[in-house]
Amino acid sequence: MRFSINVPNFGDFADPRNVATVAAAAEEAGWDGLFVWDHVHYREYAGRPFGDAWMLLTAAALATSRIRLGTLLTPVARYRPQQLARQVATLDNLSAGRVIFAAGLGGPVEDEYGSFGDSTDRRVLAERLDEGLELLGRFWTGETVDHHGQHYQARNVSLQPATVQRPRPPVWIGGFWPNRPPMRRAARWDGAVPLFKNALHGHAPDPKDVRELLTYVHSQREGNTQHPFDLVVGGATPPDTTKPKDVIAPLRDAGATWWDERQLDPGPDVDRLTPVLRRIEAGPPVLD
Repeated sequence: MRFSINVPNFGDFADPRNVATVAAAAEEAGWDGLFVWDHVHYREYAGRPFGDAWMLLTAAALATSRIRLGTLLTPVARYRPQQLARQVATLDNLSAGRVIFAAGLGGPVEDEYGSFGDSTDRRVLAERLDEGLELLGRFWTGETVDHHGQHYQARNVSLQPATVQRPRPPVWIGGFWPNRPPMRRAARWDGAVPLFKNALHGHAPDPKDVRELLTYVHSQREGNTQHPFDLVVGGATPPDTTKPKDVIAPLRDAGATWWDERQLDPGPDVDRLTPVLRRIEAGPPVLD
């Protein structure tokens, strides 16, 4: 099992220097990844500074050499695919192939889309997500792309450089379980980053729910069963790294491959550097 740190892109973490500090500390303490939220507008945290997720991850890449880096998660439908493809490929080259790309509809939909006059129709956003993911995968190859889709066009375009990772960075898909459509989408890619309706951000899920989700995903992975598939779960654990074993080990045994360390949201420490850094420096949970 691998272990990552999860921070928002607002509050103390709007400052790229703080994210670089967190990334360097995580690498030093033996964590495997750092993931950053990707919001432009979130009314619940209105009035706080926000940073661009890809600029924050650039700072993290420059401060590290080993840990994996990415967003949890990027609302693909909020971006132009060509812009997003450039950002991810640039970071993958800068980090020597350490990017993991996590995608979903994002939310709150009224904040992230509606506030800027964009569609809040989840069916339309899901169409843009799926078409955008297809285009990203093609753009990241560096090969010539011609695409005439329902929402996006590309005419004789080759975006260089290609990503370091071939054929592309791992793609994880987020969504709420037990909603089936996001997990059907995840089954077509490389991993799932679910939130559970009875275990929201910062709360560990029930191993029974994890097994049920994985059973469903594997039933949808026709022809892909030989390829690795990651399942990312998470929650908030105490600095005493031996205490979380009873919570995390059953999730590992149920099939989870990553534990993502998160502050409770909503909670007083979700966007504060000091408590997050304290948890990072204590090191990842010890399971054995």
